[in-house]
This record gives sequence, C-alpha cells and structure tokens, in this order.
Amino acid sequence: MATRSDVRRIALSFPGAVEAPDGLSFSVENKGKWKGFAWAWRERLEPKKARVPNPSVLAVRVANLGQKDLLLSAEPVKFFTEPHYNGYPAILVRIAEVSVADLRMLLEEAWRCMAPAEPKKKVKSVAKRGSPEEKVNSKTTRGSAQRKQPAKSAAKRTVATKRASANTRRGISS
Repeated sequence: MATRSDVRRIALSFPGAVEAPDGLSFSVENKGKWKGFAWAWRERLEPKKARVPNPSVLAVRVANLGQKDLLLSAEPVKFFTEPHYNGYPAILVRIAEVSVADLRMLLEEAWRCMAPAEPKKKVKSVAKRGSPEEKVNSKTTRGSAQRKQPAKSAAKRTVATKRASANTRRGISS
C-alpha cells in the first residue's frame, strides 16, 4: 500500500523532477517547457462546478493509449479513468491500492515519457532487461546483420515494396 509521501519521495528521485507549489504535482523540464508526468486528480463533485483536488488519486502519464487500455483492463481496482481523460495517455491511480514497487514503475515510466533524452540514459530502469551478456550478444548480432545488408534509400524501399505487392496481386512470384 503506497502513500502520498511515497509518491513524493519516488517522483522527486528522478533527475530534473520538481514538485509544484500547490503540492502533489510533478514535472520535468524538456526543451524549455515544463512537462507534467504525475499530478493529483481533480474530481468534479457537482456538474458545472469547479473541480476539487482528490489527494487519494494520482493521475499518471503513460506512453500511449494502448498501454492505458492495457492497464485499465488488467487491474480495474487500482486503475481507472474518466471522460475528461478520453483520448489522452494518462490513467488515474488509487494510491492506497498500489504497492510501492508498482508505484515506482508507473512513475518511472511516466517520467521517461516526458523527460529529455539525456537524463533518461542516466537512470537505470526498474524493469529487468536481461543479463549484460544478453545485451552484448543482441547488440552484436543486430549490428552485424545490419552491416551485411546493403543500404537502400527510403524511396527505393517504397518502390520495391509497391512492385512486390502488385506482383503478388497479379499472381507473379518473385
């Protein structure tokens, strides 16, 4: 079970992350602009009235709408959304329902979505990415395969793909 202090501690541990003066709203500067990656949900209690902060729920940025849908369907007790966030890559998280480890992963991914490229390289991901040997082997294999193939321009690849598609439709094998 996570708390607001866990949110604050984890969010501020990332390079460049700052908390807004109003509290429980975290941003990182990217290309001269402040990009929010987590903030307290503002709930609309009455229609046509101002939204009121709900500190027990945190809005967290996600990479894309596919990830949002996946999280929402996987654990509806922990994650939910509202019409205000339709079409926007963010989920609402019930702070008391998530573990500190889950919260750390969510906040790190949110920070990675908004942070500039340089600080991202300095932060080691919480997610396990395999042994160092696997990384070296996969990079070596991928790099050598790329060097063996002749480089084609984007225009040549497009033309070749169109020809192959047309030949397939006509029943001509290559």
